[in-house]
Amino acid sequence: MKAQRAKVLFVCIGNSCRSPMAEAIAWKDASAEMEVSSAGLAPLGFVAEMTTQTLLRNGYAVEGLASKLISLEAWESADIVINMSGRAKEFAFHNLPEHTKVEDWEIVDPYGDPEKYQGTYESVQRRVAELAQRLRRQSREDARDDTAAASRRD
Repeated sequence: MKAQRAKVLFVCIGNSCRSPMAEAIAWKDASAEMEVSSAGLAPLGFVAEMTTQTLLRNGYAVEGLASKLISLEAWESADIVINMSGRAKEFAFHNLPEHTKVEDWEIVDPYGDPEKYQGTYESVQRRVAELAQRLRRQSREDARDDTAAASRRD
């Protein structure tokens, strides 16, 4: 039985740098563990050119990346919301329910500073890899629990 992928929503302020980076990285590096999307608290309406250049330079696809507002549907369907806005989750998501699924990631916003994009990319890539590893571990533990429960029923 194939484990279900976690639905992860990456959020930053403008959905132009950090969250689209995370979305592109997770699509390529962690698609077995997570189904991903991204959104912004106040989307700029475009993915920053330096974001796309940084992703392309590091071997990631940029097709399909778009700057958009968090929808209630995306929020409610997410198993995990990654908050990279730099704002406290209670403030950032004050108009949305269920803050327990929110994880705060302290990631530098590179917008407007070309020197910061590669470092931001590296931080996001490392955090996405850590999340994928944690989800794999949880999946294995869940499978063991399911196997143990099934054997108790037999």
